[in-house]
Amino acid sequence: MTLIKSISGIRGTIGGSTGDNLTPIDAVKFAAAYGTWLKEYSNKKDLTVVIGRDARLSGEMIQNLVVSTIIGLGIDVVDLGLSTTPTVEIAVPLEKADGGIILTASHNPKQWNALKLLNEKGEFLDGDQGKKILEIAENEAFDFSEVDDLGTITTNDSYMDIHVDEVLKLDLVDADVIKKVGFKVVVDGVNSTGGIAIPKLLEALGVETVKLYCEPTGHFPHNPEPLKEHLQDICELVVKEQADFGIVVDPDVDRLAFISNDGEMFGEEYTLVACADYVLGKTKGNTVSNLSSSRALRDVTEKHSGTYEAAAVGEVNVVAKMKANNAVIGGEGNGGIIYPASHYGRDALVGTALFLMLMAEKGGTVAELRASYPSYFMSKKKIQLTPDLDVDALLVAMHDKYQDEKVSTIDGVKIDFAENWVHLRKSNTEPIIRVYTEAKSQEEADGLADKIIKEIQEVAGI
Repeated sequence: MTLIKSISGIRGTIGGSTGDNLTPIDAVKFAAAYGTWLKEYSNKKDLTVVIGRDARLSGEMIQNLVVSTIIGLGIDVVDLGLSTTPTVEIAVPLEKADGGIILTASHNPKQWNALKLLNEKGEFLDGDQGKKILEIAENEAFDFSEVDDLGTITTNDSYMDIHVDEVLKLDLVDADVIKKVGFKVVVDGVNSTGGIAIPKLLEALGVETVKLYCEPTGHFPHNPEPLKEHLQDICELVVKEQADFGIVVDPDVDRLAFISNDGEMFGEEYTLVACADYVLGKTKGNTVSNLSSSRALRDVTEKHSGTYEAAAVGEVNVVAKMKANNAVIGGEGNGGIIYPASHYGRDALVGTALFLMLMAEKGGTVAELRASYPSYFMSKKKIQLTPDLDVDALLVAMHDKYQDEKVSTIDGVKIDFAENWVHLRKSNTEPIIRVYTEAKSQEEADGLADKIIKEIQEVAGI
């Protein structure tokens, strides 16, 4: 069992002992630290926090604990109930709230949950703010309100509908254009809130929807990370239904993957590439993704006469570089679309609408669209960590081994070779080293990953 405390929030497995897992006491402690920090940060007397959750089994329990803790600090709560990460992000500024908390462990299995923390813009906190919250939690420096000063709870379960309306208002989204095509799409909502939100959007866009695992029971029917090896059911159903394509999201709906009409993966990396292709064709500008993302985004950006930049992994890092570079679209290669015209957060609903617009205008099949982009293949593997491993020393050793190549150390170690690359970094959300590679064939990408993993294991003596 595991509890991971980081500047981006607290994430852990349910049950077990306090301090080692995400127990009720840990949830209360971290919520209290966030609320205490928010009071200091905002320097306001009357505060409001928006709180929403995905459908995982522990969600209601954790939400009750967090909501009660926040009102115990004298802060009002807008309770969205079942929601998505981007929905909460949108709700914060719409409610003129001072912050937000999303209760979700993203792509992690059902035994995990987490508190993700937002500022008054509905954006993730930066590193310094996260560190301050960790210090408050460590010192248990909380001061709860007296009975006459407790916060209030307002329930609003309409925000997924509001979110859909906000997507429809975007200048580059035209529902009439999409409706005229008559798309048929299969949706895998992994039995979480994407099974509610994505069909709502598709219905508003006049898209015929075939639902797969769209009941928000929290019983994930497969590993919730939207990778090829987990998605056989939807790949087969897209072909059986003769659908135009399939849509897969993770439990909190900030990651988006497509299945082509032939039942093959469109490729998580190419979600951002396709959406950027559409946006850059309408709006001149620059793009940003993280160091672990495909070179294909760079190629498409340059095709549209824009400039591509890479950021450290992590949404807050990508957003910071997007703002600095005036990027018109960006995100992460795991299927995370960040479109500033909507908001600075990964949003599968926005990505779905942009993709439908691209397909409506280009015509043809999704498989043909994928074939039109530069062909890169990625391997995403991991090395399980043990407490005795010195990860920093391992990364330094790999850096030194390949120091004659183009090496970046802004986030772990990325080694750029002429025809391929490898990125090694310690995960912020799991006790693993992520090993990402990209090459011009799957065999080459997998081979490079296996080679690097073997070299790391030799250095570590495992």
